[in-house]
Amino acid sequence: MKKVAVILSGSGYLDGSEIREAVGVLWALSPHNVEVECFAPDIKQSDVVHHITGQPVKEERNVLVESARIARGKIRPLSELDPGDFDALVMPGGFGAAKNLSTFAFQGSGGTVLPEVAHAIKSMLDAGKPVGAACIAPAVVAVAAKGNALELTVGAQGEEAQEIEKLGHKHVVTKPHEVHIDRNNNVVTTPAYMYDDAPLHEIFEGIRKMVDEVIKMTNASVAA
Repeated sequence: MKKVAVILSGSGYLDGSEIREAVGVLWALSPHNVEVECFAPDIKQSDVVHHITGQPVKEERNVLVESARIARGKIRPLSELDPGDFDALVMPGGFGAAKNLSTFAFQGSGGTVLPEVAHAIKSMLDAGKPVGAACIAPAVVAVAAKGNALELTVGAQGEEAQEIEKLGHKHVVTKPHEVHIDRNNNVVTTPAYMYDDAPLHEIFEGIRKMVDEVIKMTNASVAA
């Protein structure tokens, strides 16, 4: 049975994983005959945001502990993720991807990626294994794979897309229900809630397409 790793970044779109996107990824994976394992870094969140006011609060939370809320407790520290044990990697978005998994939220194309995340992404790409990313998570892939000349989407051609292009990648404009497939690098991306007012069914449709394409790529790699 193929194995898919899902990297989470907390719980809540303003300071962790976008919960709807994370659930969408797990929902889209469930019809496939694959084993899914969730991972998150065992670190302090970059910040904690009140999800009604949108303002930071003086509180500390742990990314792994918060991610466990989404994974229903079935989650492992990111330090235990061995890319060689998995056939694919999928990352939902949320500001946690840009704040906790990387510093893209603060430094854009000049940012860095958490070493364990960068290792997972680069190892998958180097091995020709598929990587799926939603919302702002493609920017994390872009920073980790600087110089690889990937094709990625974060939706519209805005500031985030420009930062991705500064890293030597190509940005492709897509709508919430669409995906972009970089067949040369086995990377599939979808914008999801980069369109803040997109209907939930379109978000889920884009995520489903992304996951389905990732699974097709794992099948193709086995056939080859």
